[in-house]
Amino acid sequence: MIEFRSVTKRFPDGTLAVEDFSLVIPSRKTTVLVGSSGSGKTTLLRMINRMVDPTSGTIAIDDTDVSTVDPVKLRRSIGYVMQNSGLLPHRKVVDNVATVPMLRGTRKREARAHALTLLDTVGLDRSLADKYPSQLSGGQQQRVGVARGLAVDPNILLMDEPFGAVDPLVRAELQQELLRLQGELDKTVVFVTHDIDEAFLLGDQVAILKTGGRVAQIGTPSEILAQPADDFVASFIGADRGRRALHLTEIDGRRLVVDSEGRPAGVLAS
Repeated sequence: MIEFRSVTKRFPDGTLAVEDFSLVIPSRKTTVLVGSSGSGKTTLLRMINRMVDPTSGTIAIDDTDVSTVDPVKLRRSIGYVMQNSGLLPHRKVVDNVATVPMLRGTRKREARAHALTLLDTVGLDRSLADKYPSQLSGGQQQRVGVARGLAVDPNILLMDEPFGAVDPLVRAELQQELLRLQGELDKTVVFVTHDIDEAFLLGDQVAILKTGGRVAQIGTPSEILAQPADDFVASFIGADRGRRALHLTEIDGRRLVVDSEGRPAGVLAS
């Protein structure tokens, strides 16, 4: 379990990124932090593994204050997946995945063998192992980034808008892959996005943030959709524009689900 206790972060230039933020992130669930630019979501994520330290307040993992843990040791125990994959361009795919285990003392042969298994896990062919990141598609690079994040079998996986730089079709495929992986691996996932549809698809718990890391609403996707906390949340999720008001229509004998403006949202299964 991860817990934020009255956390505030003010940067040296005076920018107040997060103010008095509190949240409990349950273990073995996916919690999504969603908000527009300036809502502090990435800052909050990076405070978990001490890439950023809070100005005040406490972040605890299983009741251990992370500020008491060596930051390098902490980071090597937590999986981290970022936008644009963040792969080392001069290292082959297999060596990118094996990097952190080797830094933790795993022998190269063992680390590389485990890396190949992880390529299987994220749905990549082992023939890509000896290629360089530049030889992969954007979606393949992101899968390698996920494999690298899982390389030390972490209990916690942090994901900072990992699918934001790929096209919509690849993004949808990667979202489904993450759902599959979470179903198999049961990690504590903290996922950052600005896309509310992605948040509702992936999150067991969703925290909608306002500017400065202020919490607008926390709940399951169903709870937020059923009862938006205020006008800000209703607008953010599209409820005030009827975007979430779906109904059925029939075209050529098939029942379609459409939104308030008649745009198709899906086909009703028989």
